[in-house]
Amino acid sequence: MKVLVSNLGSTSFKYKVFSMPDEQVLAQGGMDRIGGEGSMHKFQIGEGEAVEQAVALPDHAAAIDEALARLAEGGVLASVEELDAVGFKAVHARSISGVVELDADVIGRMEDFYPLAPAHNPAYVAAIQQFERVAPAARRIGCFETAFHGTMPHRRKFYAVPYEWYEKYGVQRYGFHGASHRYAAEKVAELEGRADLKHVNMHLGGSSSLCAVKAGVSQGASHGLSPQGGLPQNNRIGDLDPYALDLVMRNEGRSFAEVLDQCANEGGLLGISGYNDVRDIQEGAAKGDARCQLAIDVLATSARDWLGSFVVEMGGLDAISFTGGIGEYSLVVREAILRDLEFLGVEVDPAKNEAVQGEGHLHTESSRVHIHVLRTDEELVVARQTYEFLDA
Repeated sequence: MKVLVSNLGSTSFKYKVFSMPDEQVLAQGGMDRIGGEGSMHKFQIGEGEAVEQAVALPDHAAAIDEALARLAEGGVLASVEELDAVGFKAVHARSISGVVELDADVIGRMEDFYPLAPAHNPAYVAAIQQFERVAPAARRIGCFETAFHGTMPHRRKFYAVPYEWYEKYGVQRYGFHGASHRYAAEKVAELEGRADLKHVNMHLGGSSSLCAVKAGVSQGASHGLSPQGGLPQNNRIGDLDPYALDLVMRNEGRSFAEVLDQCANEGGLLGISGYNDVRDIQEGAAKGDARCQLAIDVLATSARDWLGSFVVEMGGLDAISFTGGIGEYSLVVREAILRDLEFLGVEVDPAKNEAVQGEGHLHTESSRVHIHVLRTDEELVVARQTYEFLDA
């Protein structure tokens, strides 16, 4: 079975084509700056050399057409009819979670939640509809990011809101980054050689979240009703007292929609520091920029707050893992999060933290808690879920 896994952002499209169930990667690629200038397509056929070329990508439909053209050119697909399924790392839909066929009803529910996931849902819906047009025989399967967190205790999901908000509208904490947290849970159990771990995964990137995993099962997640909540993101606010919105609206004469747009696009680390990339923020902090240092401190403090609550929830801690671009490569952020945690049994080797880029471990030989840095493979998780759904 040939499964293409589609991983989308508001201006990006990553994909991998797997032969299932043997999990062989037949091809992979990625495109960025969709809808803007300077778009590039970096792709690789099998174990061949990666190729990068400039392409014109006015929208996600054009990105999908470009990917399929390269797959045909490289012999991965003789025709689109050879594609059995497209698996989507879908984010959010009204009353939908788990692995489902992406029919008109599910797409409608994803559209209902555009306001909750404005950076993700419109791109996913556009991609689903484009694959339906150009590869109608391929089954379209959604592997929703909320599914891994369905095991959270109800008390950890519930907000202290009028109960009818939960009953009528599903207002609760859902948790996201399910594919990354699931991969980390399985990988750390494999590395540690045991399944009964009390483990916290920190997915830190353009969007960041923490997940408590006990014996492979999610016990809590930092993201909330939407991917806007929890930790501060690159340009999204994270948790915020809602009365702040009313204060700004009344004093600046802004509409609710305008203030929400600011929260989604001008908040987070960007709002604090003026920079949208942690690499730029770290550079600014190193030069003495107080706002850049504050942004790092706020992110680290939020991560430490969630780590503490998860240690209490699980009754201890055996392992911490870092995934995502910041988690894999930012020794500055990792150091800020892990400082002074010896009382929890966390002992960091500074030389390892400085050396590890992408994958490795950070703990000393005597550390009771082991610290892993992982290159998460979200596409593999989605390929497995898609294959298992269709095989069943």
